[in-house]
This record gives sequence, C-alpha cells and structure tokens, in this order.
Amino acid sequence: MEYILSERVKTLKPSAIREIFKYAADPSVVSLSAGNPAPEAFPVKQIAEISNKILTENPTAALQYSVTEGYPPLKKAIWEYMKKTYNIGTENDELLITSGAQQAMDLITKSTVNEGDTVICEAPSFIGSLNSFRSYNARLCGIPLENDGMNIECLENALKNEKNVRFIYIIANFQNPSGVTTSLQKRKKIYELAKKHNVMILEDNPYGELRIRGNDVPAFKSFDTDGIVAYVGSFSKVLSPGMRLGFTIAPKDIVQKMIVCKQGEDVHTNIWAQMVAEKFMTEYDFGAHLKHLRDIYRKKADFCMGLLDKYLVPNKISYQPIDGGLFIWCRLPDGADMVNFCRQAVQRKVCVVPGNAFLTDESEQCSCFRINFSTPTDEQLEKGIKILGELAKEVL
Repeated sequence: MEYILSERVKTLKPSAIREIFKYAADPSVVSLSAGNPAPEAFPVKQIAEISNKILTENPTAALQYSVTEGYPPLKKAIWEYMKKTYNIGTENDELLITSGAQQAMDLITKSTVNEGDTVICEAPSFIGSLNSFRSYNARLCGIPLENDGMNIECLENALKNEKNVRFIYIIANFQNPSGVTTSLQKRKKIYELAKKHNVMILEDNPYGELRIRGNDVPAFKSFDTDGIVAYVGSFSKVLSPGMRLGFTIAPKDIVQKMIVCKQGEDVHTNIWAQMVAEKFMTEYDFGAHLKHLRDIYRKKADFCMGLLDKYLVPNKISYQPIDGGLFIWCRLPDGADMVNFCRQAVQRKVCVVPGNAFLTDESEQCSCFRINFSTPTDEQLEKGIKILGELAKEVL
C-alpha cells in the first residue's frame, strides 16, 4: 500500500551520527564518532548493589506504574543538590524527571512552539535537539559560535528580525560539538537580551559536571530572577545513558504542560532507574564519583590533545583546546573538502562526524569535524588519529 506520512516528518532525516554508527559497529573500524561515556566510568558494582537491595526490599515499587512527575525522593535529592551546588531552583520553579535530556527538549518544544515559530540556537549545535525542534516544524535560526559563546551582534539582530522566537537553545558548558564554554559576560548579555525581547532560554547542561580544569561558570538558571530559563540536566554522562534519566527545572506553568504531554508519551520515566539514582545520590559518595569521572576524562582528554598536536596540527588541522566535556572540534584549512576528508577517513577505517551534521542547514559550507575521546581506548585513539594525520598529509 501507499503510506501517507505526516507533513511534519516528511522532511526529517536520520541522524548523521546514528548513520555513522553503522560503520562504527565494524570491529575493525576505529570510532571517534560516538558520544558515549568511557566504559570504565560506569559504577557497575554500586548499581548492582543498589538494584539488589531495591528488588529485595521494595520490588513492587520498582516494578509497578509510578507518577508522571518523577519519583519523589529523587526529585528531592536533585532539587537539594542543584540548589546547594549551583543555586538553581526558586519557589516559582518545578522539577520534572524525564526519559533522558532528549525527552526534556521534546516536551519543552511541544509545550511552547507552534508550527513556523522560531528557535534560535548556536551554530553548530547538538543534532538530537535540532531534530526535536525540526519535528515540530520550527524554523531554526543558527547564531555563529565564537570561542566564548554566541556572537552577540548576530543574536541581537536575530531577536529583532526573526518572527515568533520562542526560545534560545544553548549548551553553555563544553558545547556539543564545539567544546566551547560560554563566558559569564556573554551569559549575562544573552540573559538580558532574552528578557528584553520576552524570549525564554533553554539551557542544556549534560556536560557541566565533567569539568577537567578551571572554575565553574554560573548557570543561566542561577541568576534567573524573571522566570525565563528552563534548565535541563542529565544522568547520562555521570551515571549511565542506558538508564535514560534526565530532568528539567523550569517555571511551573511550563512544567505543568510538559507533564500533560509526557503522560501521552510514556506515562512516566523508568522507575527502577529513578530509585537507583536516588540511592546513589543519597547513600553513596556522589562527589567522590564525580571526581573519579573528572580524573578519567582529564587523562583521556589530555592524551587525545597530545595526539592531535603530534599528528594533526603539523598537517594543517587545528582544534579548540577544551576544559571539559567529551568532544573536540577539529578544523581543516579554508577551502578543504571536509565531507570528502571524512568519507576517505571511513574508507581507512576511522569514523569522525562531519561538521555540517550539526548545522541548522546541513547544506552550508563547513570545514570542521567532531571527534570523541571518551569511548575509544588509548590504543584506538592513537591509531585513529595517526591515520587521520596520514590522510591529512596526503590530501591537504
């Protein structure tokens, strides 16, 4: 039969990263394309202990339906942690547990964006969120990203000229894919512009806990006295992505609509996973666990950047040094064919993500590609980056 597809999905394309995973699944391929945590970062022993205790002492609660808003003890633990650590959350905010941060993006968009409305985002930006916005037929307006955050002049012009702007989407810490952290000066300027133009800020912070050097920069939400910031956090990078746990702290009116939308999507987030996370936060040393993660990623990031300096920089590929997160953004010389470079890398059994996959318009010119250092072993990193260097020497 002929299948009739809805208008809003006809133009959607598969995630370029997920398509690359098909090649990366080949054990002979060195994958520098994933965004997965390091396998050694998973607290397997603790999760097993907690799960055994839950299923022994309180199995019905872990296996039965639960409330849409989230497991109350976990909500309490997150709220107290975010308030104490980052000064996030006011009496006008509410917290909702979601099935990963990705669902939070979807629910916020579903609750606030009509077809044809504009979403302003960094260019480049995270493809998963961009596809959520596209699925509701939002108009995407990309703002060029500088070394300290969005180009403020371009953002001002967009806020003045774009119609029906619903929110500004920002990954302020160790941005995916660029690794850029937005400076405090720019955060305050962006906040004031959003307030002036009556536009919300959607602050996505999946990597903020993974700072390997330097000091934390205050979150947008920490100085949100006007109720214009929706903050999204995740357990995917600090506990386990497979557990699918995220959360949002946002104005109550927004969260209430998100709850209704979530009831129609998945009823509630995995309750077993919520119970495990709550126990991990309250009965184990969560701070020591985060320090352990930072030690792992500091070592891996520094090793990776050393390889880039050794194999890529001498062959005309530059990169932006990072202070945290899981990604490094590499740049080919102007005029180089980035797509062909990435294609030839795959032919040589190395996968990276072409930069245009992260643009609001994938047909735009882009000279960058993204690599991930958290998932590969040291041996795989050296092998893959050495091959990229050899390729660069030949084609650039």
